[in-house]
Amino acid sequence: MSNVKNASRLEVAKAVAESDRKQIKGDAFGKFAAASSSWLGSRWAFVGAIVIIVVWAATGRLFHYSDTWQLVINTGTTIITFLMVFIIQNTQNRDARAINLKLDELIHAIDQAGNQMMDIEKLSDQELDVIHERYSQIRAECVDEEGEAIS
Repeated sequence: MSNVKNASRLEVAKAVAESDRKQIKGDAFGKFAAASSSWLGSRWAFVGAIVIIVVWAATGRLFHYSDTWQLVINTGTTIITFLMVFIIQNTQNRDARAINLKLDELIHAIDQAGNQMMDIEKLSDQELDVIHERYSQIRAECVDEEGEAIS
């Protein structure tokens, strides 16, 4: 699809269908992050973390609650937390991008929607504040016209 403006829905659907092959070839970290995030967010990973903490706590008496014993859990959790930040951020970036693309498609598909709302996630905070104020005014006008709040 060299020209995005002329891309038909069929071409977009084909690109989505072919994306599995492209992801395997070019996005090893993305695939790893998605799989890791899925597994590490499961109840079994949580249970595993609890077991590690219980085993560590149980060995405290054996090691006389030494500084080294405490350092083991501190270092382990710090390293895991550091690595998880990158995995979580990658997953959230991908999810946010997919949601924004879905919203762009909905905006594009609805005739009454303003296409200028597409890609607003790239605007500055001040520009988003202006848009927020505009929609707050529209919402207030709807309340005034109807005499009751819209839920």
